[in-house]
Amino acid sequence: MSIPEFELRVLDERIQEWGLPSFQTDMSAGIDMYACLDAPLELRPQADAVLIPTGVAILMNNPNVVAFLLARSGLGHKKGVILGQSVGTIDADYANQIFISTWLRTPPGSDPVIINPGDRIAQLVFLPILRPTFRVVENFSATTSRGMGGFGSTGV
Repeated sequence: MSIPEFELRVLDERIQEWGLPSFQTDMSAGIDMYACLDAPLELRPQADAVLIPTGVAILMNNPNVVAFLLARSGLGHKKGVILGQSVGTIDADYANQIFISTWLRTPPGSDPVIINPGDRIAQLVFLPILRPTFRVVENFSATTSRGMGGFGSTGV
């Protein structure tokens, strides 16, 4: 399998001192994204999600690839910092700055969380995409053991 090469534009020069987005270990699935803020940002429990700039734009320009912006597991589990839309989808033809929709899921009255400039607050994971064509049919050509059930139809 050939490894694709994507174009990365640095939009905030502080990225040069913090380090370009990269895989933190040889087996990391995603690259960490930095909070390119001008000042510390206080996330308050249950407040509206905030868009945080990453300081970079990445052009994949490959219809068979997508990037998913995901929360960093430690921030989500330990502090309650998650993405405002759960998963951010970065299409292959998107060429503008990547923003992280950030939300604090802790209950009202919990302590706020401070995001500082340069904090790694999300990860970007690249995945292959299948681009199927569709054939409109009256009935499916095969049945499955699942049948037409859904939303809990297989039990608890």
